[in-house]
Amino acid sequence: MTTVLCNAGPLIALGKLNRLELLADLYGQVDLPRAVYDEAVTQGLALAAPDARTIRLFWQAKDWPIVNVSAATLAAYQPSAILDPGETEVLALALTLTDVLVLLDDETARAEARSLKLRVRGTLGVLTQAYHSKILSFLEVELLLQQIAARPDIWIGARLCEQVRQALRQSE
Repeated sequence: MTTVLCNAGPLIALGKLNRLELLADLYGQVDLPRAVYDEAVTQGLALAAPDARTIRLFWQAKDWPIVNVSAATLAAYQPSAILDPGETEVLALALTLTDVLVLLDDETARAEARSLKLRVRGTLGVLTQAYHSKILSFLEVELLLQQIAARPDIWIGARLCEQVRQALRQSE
């Protein structure tokens, strides 16, 4: 069974869109390294970010793991790029697993994951997978892509959203 590890970017984006349930629908369970939870929830609550409360409540309701990554696991991983603590914990933990999918939006972190031969998907990949799995209709994905493109608090470019929309339209 595939272990899914999520970084803060996709978690926060799906929280802002109130679509965290897509993680459950697609993957059954998602694990969060402690640094990711601290970034998305603990720091988010300190900033009064509504999505932080949404993420916390969702994680509590699902009773999904928040994983403490050991110092030895972190010491064994030497990133070739500058990563934040959450990205570092996601990738260090992923390297200890045999069948893993990492959810990352930051392009530097995604490139690092690919160089480590890890399977990577981001927020837009989650939406695309939900469409192909018939969890979301084309219209629902299109609306979510428009929301992402219009929101300055989700750091995914409008041009990329449009490219995904066009690719999905062509696949119909």
